[in-house]
Amino acid sequence: MTDATKSATLTIDGNAYELPMYSPTSGPDVVDIRKLYAQAGVFTYDPGFTSTASCDSTITFIDGDKGELLHRGYPIDQLAAKSHYLEVCYLLLYGELPSAKDLEVFESTITRHTMIHEQMHNFFRGFRRDAHPMATMVGVVGAMSAFYHDSTDISDERQREIASHRLIAKMPTIAAMAYKYSVGQPFVYPRNDLDYAANFLHMCFAVPAEEYVVDPILARAMDRIFTLHADHEQNASTSTVRLASSSGANPFACIAAGIACLWGPAHGGANQACLEMLKEIGTPDRIPEFIARAKDKNDPFRLMGFGHRVYKNFDPRATVMKQSADEVLELLGVENNPILQVAKELETAALNDPYFADKKLFPNVDFYSGIILEAMGFPTSMFTPIFAVSRTVGWISQWKEQLADPQMKIGRPRQLYQGSVTRDYIDIENR
Repeated sequence: MTDATKSATLTIDGNAYELPMYSPTSGPDVVDIRKLYAQAGVFTYDPGFTSTASCDSTITFIDGDKGELLHRGYPIDQLAAKSHYLEVCYLLLYGELPSAKDLEVFESTITRHTMIHEQMHNFFRGFRRDAHPMATMVGVVGAMSAFYHDSTDISDERQREIASHRLIAKMPTIAAMAYKYSVGQPFVYPRNDLDYAANFLHMCFAVPAEEYVVDPILARAMDRIFTLHADHEQNASTSTVRLASSSGANPFACIAAGIACLWGPAHGGANQACLEMLKEIGTPDRIPEFIARAKDKNDPFRLMGFGHRVYKNFDPRATVMKQSADEVLELLGVENNPILQVAKELETAALNDPYFADKKLFPNVDFYSGIILEAMGFPTSMFTPIFAVSRTVGWISQWKEQLADPQMKIGRPRQLYQGSVTRDYIDIENR
């Protein structure tokens, strides 16, 4: 951290306290309150930590007002258009775009770590057949620490590196196996001759009885989904990973914690909620009814997949995802899929309605990613596991950055206590 360039004065009960302020390379200044309790005996109150910077970071920056998302300074639209997922993984992990040789070595390393320990297959078979794939992933990823003892020492930089590669490489395999198990099909092993996204699709949809060839348009769409969800600053699951990491937990436990947090419908389940809304609408002729409900302040119904908590203008990822959605729908067709027909017409209706334009409620990345995954044939239960595959590199990059931070301390939020004050115990016969 650079030296403070200015300060803020906080007055409490007539006493003034000078608090240092720091200026980031992008974004608002921050007030350093680390010594506030020691000096003034007070805490700050910020439910949800929406106004609190919990760490320094050089990985990802979001400007919600401008609709800007940068990874190591590179705009997400440029990365999605010109790069691919594993190159973005390298960028997030190491801070710079790789040379051709570095990328070749990195891709080869990831490719040769995609298989999981054969005994781990027993973990999948221990779950009920109808277990949610996210429940399976939380358990299996957490169990990786029981199989990969040579990459759990977080004080060893080389072990941290190996764990990072293993998690990025094996997460698609674990997610695909969770899917196969949920539909009663045999596991499909990874193939070294396929790229990252194509390999994932092959593991999900191939069967031993016949050859399955991955369409390059679908592989490209899946790669974009991975790329656009790779990292998103200090969101709930990333903060969970950092908090778990601050205790010294092993990397597999930290990522399992992130997966558990992502499972929440307010976080990783947004595209699933969007598809469920489209199914509720049912047919295109009911769209005006639901748009009217969305405008009614007295109706709790909201259009899922429109607007974003952070992006107050537009979601920069949505433009790229819309292009992929159009390509996939053109390839697969929507004539026989009423859900996709509803999605296309709802998008058109909302974009042409002044109410949504004035409130900047544009279709976001979840709206389009859900459409793509539905068209590919994934059930909604697989949407969040795919999100977890995408976000793994972001979690790992943040985990590595935190472990290298000399200012790291175990996370310990404070509270505004509103409970009972001290009272004496009452014997049971006197209650």
